[in-house]
Amino acid sequence: MQRRSTQGVVFVHACPKALCQHVEWALERVIGAPVTLSWAEQPAAHGSYRAEIAWTGGTGTGSKLAAALKAWPMLRFEVTEDASQGNDGERLAYVPGQGIFRAPVSANGDLVVTEQQLRHLAATATSPEGFRHGVDQLLGAAWDDDLETYRHAGDGGPVTWLHQVV
Repeated sequence: MQRRSTQGVVFVHACPKALCQHVEWALERVIGAPVTLSWAEQPAAHGSYRAEIAWTGGTGTGSKLAAALKAWPMLRFEVTEDASQGNDGERLAYVPGQGIFRAPVSANGDLVVTEQQLRHLAATATSPEGFRHGVDQLLGAAWDDDLETYRHAGDGGPVTWLHQVV
């Protein structure tokens, strides 16, 4: 049986200096290969560092990477996994105090909101404002609002490639 492969990116938006090496080790455990990130100061959070790394691996690697990183509740990060043959992609984001946001992503990069999610929201929303709030929840607006400053601070930063050992 052929193993399906995909790719994605891990964005560590804010990490205390003392955890940088631990983050690399956690990624190594998932990928099965040595990881060295190019850490840069995160201007949006004094004393924090940021890094991003592109990866290739089997389907589901993105969620394994996010699970490994959420061991440190002070991190801010995002993990993407591109759609691959027979599988939707996904986006996972973590913000301290909000936990993890997870959503499927289509081949063109849009978050996917399902028919059932919309039907449930339409049936339970008690006002137009409640419906709008529900859509914001489905799209992870609270995570995006928090992470936007950190994303811009990393524009133009270096990207390293990881390849999972098979």
